[in-house]
Amino acid sequence: MAGVPKRPVDLAEAQAQSRRMSEDFIVQDQSAVAALLADPATHDDAQPKRIDTHGAMVFVAGDTVYKVKRAVRFPFMDFSTLEKRHEALTEECRVNRRTAPSLYLGVVAIVETSGGHLRLGELGEDDGQAVEYVLVMRRFEATLDDCANTGALTPDHIATIAEKVAAFHQNAEPHYRTDPPARVADAIAGVVREMRQNLEVLDASKVDAFEALMMARHAAARHIILSRATAGLERHCHGDLHLRNICLLDGEPTLFDAIEFNADFARIDVLYDLAFLLMDLEARGERGLANLALNTYLDRRTAAGWPDESGLALLPLFLALRAGIRAEIGAHMAAVQDGAGKAEAMRRDAVAYLDQALGYLRPASPRLTVVGGLSGSGKSTLAGRLAPLCDPAPGSRWLRSDVLRKAWAGLGPLERLPSDAYTPAASAKTYDRLMEAAAQALTAGHSVVLDAVFAQAGERFAGNALAARFGVPFTGIWLDAPEPTRVQRVEGRTGDASDAGGQVAKAQSDYDLGPITWHRIDAAHGPDRVLEQAKRLW
Repeated sequence: MAGVPKRPVDLAEAQAQSRRMSEDFIVQDQSAVAALLADPATHDDAQPKRIDTHGAMVFVAGDTVYKVKRAVRFPFMDFSTLEKRHEALTEECRVNRRTAPSLYLGVVAIVETSGGHLRLGELGEDDGQAVEYVLVMRRFEATLDDCANTGALTPDHIATIAEKVAAFHQNAEPHYRTDPPARVADAIAGVVREMRQNLEVLDASKVDAFEALMMARHAAARHIILSRATAGLERHCHGDLHLRNICLLDGEPTLFDAIEFNADFARIDVLYDLAFLLMDLEARGERGLANLALNTYLDRRTAAGWPDESGLALLPLFLALRAGIRAEIGAHMAAVQDGAGKAEAMRRDAVAYLDQALGYLRPASPRLTVVGGLSGSGKSTLAGRLAPLCDPAPGSRWLRSDVLRKAWAGLGPLERLPSDAYTPAASAKTYDRLMEAAAQALTAGHSVVLDAVFAQAGERFAGNALAARFGVPFTGIWLDAPEPTRVQRVEGRTGDASDAGGQVAKAQSDYDLGPITWHRIDAAHGPDRVLEQAKRLW
């Protein structure tokens, strides 16, 4: 994978390294620069907070953040000269303004005055005889990592960022390079090589299993990797897309801190970029949010005329590679920690990430679940809660007619369609396209939850037939609810993709449903009870 060097770098993990680790690679004294930025007088008497990473010194003063590249030379990153540091900061500002233009304010110079003192320049000022350069940013409220750690991470956060990632990928620059499958194989080999350097932490037999399973997955996916790259699905992405690199800026989830020091690390398959976020959520026990992120992302891709159900075939490989990188880096970092407690925590995390990677690589049995019922019966509530429960990770492709009917028209889920989008002919086309999308996901080895009214016997038969065609387990669920309950529910909806109102719900009571052979569940009760009944059908 283009995003993985011989010694893979995960910036989020690298930030946990002690300052001592970088000192071995320092090539220039920057103490005077650090003293200037640490001085409250530089910031109108605001006391700055200093944060050190392996590659940067960061000073937070009031509502402003100042970032200096450390004068270091690593095998994977070289900031050893002023010119290189200036170039890296300029590029960091450029690539991150793609997703956070109001967060990255610009690059300013630190100059030496005639009296021999250092002075922080201003945005737009001629840098003169610069002795150092500083990236200036706005201060944000929190990262989604912070939100997750405090229990404040919400589905709205994840749905919003998934939509933004889809739009970002749509507009990102395509970048094709020779022999994409070979680069993925090299990435796998590099991760395994690093794992074998840390067998005091990682179990050798598990590393062997990881290597064998990854190479088998890779061999089976070579043609998909190549075809996706040829189709322009390798793009200049974020490269380090996890919760620590998503901030709340004015309350809005915003991507920041993309990889800038080596563009090849971010020129990757768009699903490999997304896989980091999915893997990170799963590692935190947030399978439901990971499933929401995947489905929201794919729905918005569809709305942009860029559907990607077939790409699901690569997801286990991509997720396992992301988790494997975390495992080998965590194992390496555990060996260089000063504190025994921190080292042990990193060892535990490394082992857990390797187990997580192996879990992605185990064979999965996809299934098809179809949830039908009249408007207001609660089918989308049930479908959304069932979707994360199926393998492979992070759960089923949830194909909801209310969302996809609009996506195929290029609309968002909360935009309304005209009435002619609901004619019998239009509805028949919608069901045909639902089945086609489901077939693509099943072909990719992914489970599917179909969510639509399915009022006609022929529509329900098509669900059964699709499962038979692919030889996968099938569960058809029909939700029953009395008309007053259904009307009350649809009239009480807010922020929902369905355009059905009370009159539609009443009119559906007169439908001739024909024989219903699916499992019928009384949906007049609460969603928890309905979910438990549905789970017993698997």
